[in-house]
Amino acid sequence: MGLPKDDAATLSARWIEGVLLKRDVFSTVERGRFRDDSCEVDAVLRRIDQVPVWSYPLARHLFVRERSALTLARDLNVGPRLLWAGRQALVRGFIDGVALHLAKPHGDIAYFRSAKSALRKLHRAGICHNDLAKEQNWLVGRDGRAYLTDFQLAACFKTRSRLFRIAAYEDLRHMLKHKRSYAPAALTPMERKILARKSLVASIWLKTGKKVYQAITRGLFNFTDREGGGRRLVNDAPVLSALIRKNPEVRDTAIVAFADRRTGVGLYAFVEADNVALEKQLGRELSSAKGVKPPEHIQVVHALPRDAAGKPRTEILQLVAMNQLDLIEPLITSDIDRAFLKDILESRKNLRDRFNFESSELNSRPN
Repeated sequence: MGLPKDDAATLSARWIEGVLLKRDVFSTVERGRFRDDSCEVDAVLRRIDQVPVWSYPLARHLFVRERSALTLARDLNVGPRLLWAGRQALVRGFIDGVALHLAKPHGDIAYFRSAKSALRKLHRAGICHNDLAKEQNWLVGRDGRAYLTDFQLAACFKTRSRLFRIAAYEDLRHMLKHKRSYAPAALTPMERKILARKSLVASIWLKTGKKVYQAITRGLFNFTDREGGGRRLVNDAPVLSALIRKNPEVRDTAIVAFADRRTGVGLYAFVEADNVALEKQLGRELSSAKGVKPPEHIQVVHALPRDAAGKPRTEILQLVAMNQLDLIEPLITSDIDRAFLKDILESRKNLRDRFNFESSELNSRPN
């Protein structure tokens, strides 16, 4: 399809390509840098010129909704700032933070206080986000504050109509569901009442529209998980993990998804073992397995990063696989963890789609 000439000219002059974050039938999203009038800033580009023809009408609709909402919310400082918008592409500012499901702010009352404040600002401007049930649409900024992202389903209202009040109520209720997950003791009696009372529209949606939505997104569009790995992460990764664990030299493994410019979605297997030569051996074994595509990358590590319960910290491993190394730093709590990760970072495999987002504090491999 290709971008319109005006869009292509602007991006050619002002956009510096970086790391691919996501590619699906609705858009391509990547992180890079954008030259504004005075300097170069970290930014995120969404473009819809590369989507299939059959999904373009809906992709265009979602694009226009996001562009309108970001334009209205430009100075609220609760989400990404709109830096530039064309007919089939837009550039928004990069928020220095990680998604809620990666940051896991357990007991962080201040975070959810700022989340409520962010919603209040958004609603006062007449904007309802409409997609806040997803944890990946909530960011935990490096400054500890809550930020919202992905405004493709957002709606802008000129008046506080009944529909606006319902949508705003559902925004709040979804935020409180996340608060219940991470800071349940901080819920107030009123917040508990809100959680217990869905709007009529939400109740009808859960019983009817949501089932149709899931049938379409999971069956037709292959949206099956919040990390964006689709069917490969949901269906292939467990099979691959079982095959890897059959090797007697393997202690454990963790498989994460990452956006790949050639395949759309790639899988990255981190394997806990002592013998680095296992990488090639496992690659051959998985390539010969029937019914499942092998991971794009296999990396043997002496130990997987683990949480207090002993489970692999896949949120850190996913950021390694995606080359967003600067976002790992806020998730590291000690110098021991930092030294532990250095070994993983220096031997990482996904070096094709990378940019200078590396954190100097992590001492990652130089270009």
